[in-house]
Amino acid sequence: MDTQKSDRLAMGRRSFLRAAALAAATPILTEAHLAQAAQTTAAPPSGMALHGQSPNAPPPGAVLINANENPLGPSKAACDAIVRVAPLGGRYDLNGETAMLVSTFAAQHGLKEDHIAVYAGSSEPLHYTVLAFTSPTRSFVTADPSYEAGMRAAMTSQAKVVKVPLAADYGHDVKAMVAADPQAGVIYICNPNNPTGTTTAKQDIVWALDNKPAGAILLVDEAYIHLSDAGDVLDMVAAGKDLIVLRTFSKIYGMAGIRCGFAVGRPDLLAKLTPFGQNAMPITGSAAARASLEDPALVPTRKKIIGDTRRDTLAWLKANNYKVIGDPQTNCFMIDTGRDGKAVIAAMKAQNVYIGRTWPIWPNAVRVSVGTPQEMAAFKTAFKTVMDSKAVALETHDAGGHRADLGYYATL
Repeated sequence: MDTQKSDRLAMGRRSFLRAAALAAATPILTEAHLAQAAQTTAAPPSGMALHGQSPNAPPPGAVLINANENPLGPSKAACDAIVRVAPLGGRYDLNGETAMLVSTFAAQHGLKEDHIAVYAGSSEPLHYTVLAFTSPTRSFVTADPSYEAGMRAAMTSQAKVVKVPLAADYGHDVKAMVAADPQAGVIYICNPNNPTGTTTAKQDIVWALDNKPAGAILLVDEAYIHLSDAGDVLDMVAAGKDLIVLRTFSKIYGMAGIRCGFAVGRPDLLAKLTPFGQNAMPITGSAAARASLEDPALVPTRKKIIGDTRRDTLAWLKANNYKVIGDPQTNCFMIDTGRDGKAVIAAMKAQNVYIGRTWPIWPNAVRVSVGTPQEMAAFKTAFKTVMDSKAVALETHDAGGHRADLGYYATL
C-alpha cells in the first residue's frame, strides 16, 4: 500500500471516529423531549400518580397541546399500510418499502432519488447536519426564538451559537442572520417557525442562500410547511444549491409516534451526515409515509381542519384582549401573557391542560399547540380561569417527580 493511500485511510478512520464520538456525546433531542422537560417545573394535578403509571405521565383526560402534535393521528391509509407490512417485520425491508418511499417523494417534487435520505423523523438529520457543518471555528446561526434542538447539537460540536432576534413581522431576519458571522457553518431557518408559527417569505430564504458566507450551508426546517401557504425551497435543492431541507411526517401527517422524515440535499452534502449514523428505517414507518404521500386529499383536508380550529382560537383570544404574537399560520402560536410564563404553564397544568414552553428571550410568552375543537374549548376555559386569577403557586419537584416544596408565587 502506498503512503498516500495509507494516509487517506488513516484520515478517513479518524474522521469516522470523530463523527462517532460527536454523535454519542449528546442525545438527539426531539420536540417530545423538550415538551416533557418543560413540564417538570410545573406541579402535576393531584391524584395523577396512578398504579403502573409514570409520575411524569399526564393523567387520564388531560388536554395535551404542548408538543405540536397532530391529534388526528395517522391517516386511515397509513394505518392500513402498517397492517399490511407488519407481518413482514421479521425481515429487513423485504419488499423495499423505503426505496419505494424515496421514489414516490422524488417523483412528486422533481428530485433525483440520491438527493433524499430517509430517517426516523427529522430530528436525526437536524442533529447530524449541525455536527457535520459546525465546529469550534464555524458557528451555528439561528433565529431567536426558534426550535432549540440545533443549538444543543452545536454545543456538542463546540460551535459558537449566534442568536438573531426575529424581524418586526416575526419572520426570520435573514439579512441580520447572514451578516451575523462571516465564519458561519450553518444558518438554520425553521419555516414556518417553531414556536411562533410565523412564516418567512421564500424570496428572503433564496436571498440568504445567495448571500450567505462562503462555506456555510442553509439548513431549512420545513416541518410545518404543509400547514401554511409558505413556499418551500425543494427547488433550490434540485438546482444544486448549498442547503439541506428537512421534512417530517410528525406534523400534518400525524406520525409523530411512528417516525419518518427526510433530509433533502445534494449527495455530497448528505454524505457528510452518514458518518454520524443512520439506522435502517422500520418498514412500518416507510410504508405509512408512502401511503400518506399517495393520498391527495390528506394535506388539504387536514390543513383546513387545523387552520379552522387555529383561526377560531385566535379570534377568541383577540376578542378577550389576550396578546397573540405575530400572525401564526401553523399548528402552534404564542401568547404574551404579560406575566411569568412558567407560572402560567403550571397553573394551566393544574387545570389539566398542558401547554407548551417558554423561550428565554420572551419569558412571559407561552406556546400553545392547536388541538381538536374540543381540546381548544377546554383550553379557553382553563386559560380564562388562570388569567383571571390573582396568583399562581409554582411548585418544585424532586427527581422522582414528587412534590418537594413551594417555589415562588407569580402575581397574575
